[in-house]
Amino acid sequence: MTLPPGIEADPASSAASSPAVDRRNLVFDTLGREICAGVIGPQTTFTTESIESRFQVSRSVVREALRALEAQGLITPKRRVGVRVLPLTDWNVYDLQVIRWRLAGPSRVAQLRSLTELRGAIEPAAARMAAMRAPLNQASDLVGLAGRLWAAGREGDAEKFLDLDKQFHSLILTMSGNEMFAQLHHLVAEVLTGRTQYDLMPQFPAPEALQMHVDIATAIQTGNAEKAAASMVSIMDRTLDEMSSIWEQKAPIIG
Repeated sequence: MTLPPGIEADPASSAASSPAVDRRNLVFDTLGREICAGVIGPQTTFTTESIESRFQVSRSVVREALRALEAQGLITPKRRVGVRVLPLTDWNVYDLQVIRWRLAGPSRVAQLRSLTELRGAIEPAAARMAAMRAPLNQASDLVGLAGRLWAAGREGDAEKFLDLDKQFHSLILTMSGNEMFAQLHHLVAEVLTGRTQYDLMPQFPAPEALQMHVDIATAIQTGNAEKAAASMVSIMDRTLDEMSSIWEQKAPIIG
């Protein structure tokens, strides 16, 4: 809760509430991970009492955690039964916490594929619009980012490359001038982070991939909408090709 200006939280009150928040987060995170991993399968039902007993927490803590899971579409109350786990089709699959739980579990490959395919549908359109709408100062920033991205890739600095890559793609979504596209930057960041975190990115990106980023930035700066979109399509196609062997693992799809 945000307090009015000039009023400070009571330290004793904050200290007292912290353990309850920690317990709530433990229940929320554990059940969320288990549902997204299929450990607790669709249509499974359980009661608040069983969760209280399992985690040794109060009913209020359990209810708060279950409300949060319900908001994500993972569970629904079932009268006189307790709580029922919902299938994947009911989940809020755009929720960042759901995405992270899926990336941490056996449906990791399916989640990465879905996110990558989403990028392939959205980012070329965003690049095209950015070339038509972006202010010159943002276009110049993008060219600078492309140059730094190139250098980080050639140096094999994976951490720096990831950070710059997230900035690069986020800026293009913002430059599109479409506020709904701009809000998708978190999803793009998650798939880029996931590829790196799970060793699905080479330490030294291919020179062709680095050049494609430069081509996109230059096309946007010069207002060449078709070249910007085509270059982004090339990046997306290359990404899908690079990960095709991962898709063939046919990781289980939960739900």
